[in-house]
Amino acid sequence: MTTAPPAGAPPRAALITPSPTSVPAPEAGPAPAVRRGPLTVAAGIGVLLCAYVFVRHGAKPGVLLLLGTGLGYALFHSRFGFTSAWRQLVAVGNGTGLRAHTLLLGTTATLFALVLGTGAGLFGSTPAPSAGPLGVGLLIGAFVFAIGMQLGGACASGTLFAVGSGQSSIVLTLFGFITGSTLAAWQFGLWSDLPALDPVLLSDHVGRFGSWAVTVLALAAVWWIARAVQARRNPPPVSAPPSARGTWARVVRGSWPLAAGAVALAVLGAAVLLVSGGAWGITSAFALWGSKVVGFLGGSPESWAFWQQPGSAAQLAGPVLADKNSLTDIGVMVGAALASAAGGVWTLHRGIPARTAVAAVLGGVLMGIGARLAGGCNIGAYLAGIASGSLHGWLWGAVALAGTWAGLRLRPFFGLGNPKPSDSVC
Repeated sequence: MTTAPPAGAPPRAALITPSPTSVPAPEAGPAPAVRRGPLTVAAGIGVLLCAYVFVRHGAKPGVLLLLGTGLGYALFHSRFGFTSAWRQLVAVGNGTGLRAHTLLLGTTATLFALVLGTGAGLFGSTPAPSAGPLGVGLLIGAFVFAIGMQLGGACASGTLFAVGSGQSSIVLTLFGFITGSTLAAWQFGLWSDLPALDPVLLSDHVGRFGSWAVTVLALAAVWWIARAVQARRNPPPVSAPPSARGTWARVVRGSWPLAAGAVALAVLGAAVLLVSGGAWGITSAFALWGSKVVGFLGGSPESWAFWQQPGSAAQLAGPVLADKNSLTDIGVMVGAALASAAGGVWTLHRGIPARTAVAAVLGGVLMGIGARLAGGCNIGAYLAGIASGSLHGWLWGAVALAGTWAGLRLRPFFGLGNPKPSDSVC
């Protein structure tokens, strides 16, 4: 004799069947015609930048710029987001984006394990894992950063690819991001001595293979929990961006499945580690750009304690187009411009409401400050940390989820909406 499941309960096979949603997922509309003007401009900028960097600074910086361009191309075509993924999970229980994170993190962790385990590096680099201290700065920074994400409308990587695709409101977020990063660098003494424990790398305790195995098993648990939450809450589906028809047309013009984006980003991120010796990062470049502006306006950022740390003085004194994170950041914007123009959706958004503009700038400032306190963002701390087997990456992600909840409560004050269970898409 069998007992029927209670009314309203998810089916027993829910965790191995397609993710349930309250209504069927919408079909992707056809991609508009190629925006030839923006595509020509973006391609021209990309070619000239690459030529200059290769000739002026050498092959290593040139390759990093190309890798950044690939990252931007993949980010836009897959619409791979962190801000929206956490918002959809917290607001209505749709775990599609978070499950894509686990694929990105697991694939990156596997590739990192191979690179770090073999010690392979190009251009004379020696690959090193990303590990950060476990302290008050990490907790406050990740929480503040997540609030900023929800107000600003994008994370660190999302800000760059949105700017590249012509989203004017996110230009304000980027301005705030650079401002907040520069303020945090200027006031380094206020937060540099916050209580903290030393970094914890799993490989130091269970070996390289053990670190990889623990990371993958933990990510599988996160995937299962996100799947279970979605099965219970039956949320609206995620909206589908316009897409070209045909496999090869989708490769060039988009849109890509989230899984394809996750794998492409993991491969390109591992290539950054292989080429530069360090993981893909974003936000330290914003502090550099802002400090360069301060110096140009007559200030003395070289006197700040932040730029007197080991290696930082040389970074500040050197050219922006020789800085690793600056190169990949600029490449992301160029790659996103190419992808959005090829997909026919590059456009400048006008008429930004005042409250939205305020939220964008404020969100960017909070992300800039939060990233410096936490020692990284959704890429430099969350992705690179977890993929390296560092405990600080897991703590960053957990605290960012809590910060997302707080950020969602603040969004309505700025006229920003949140997904609701009754929506047709989230």
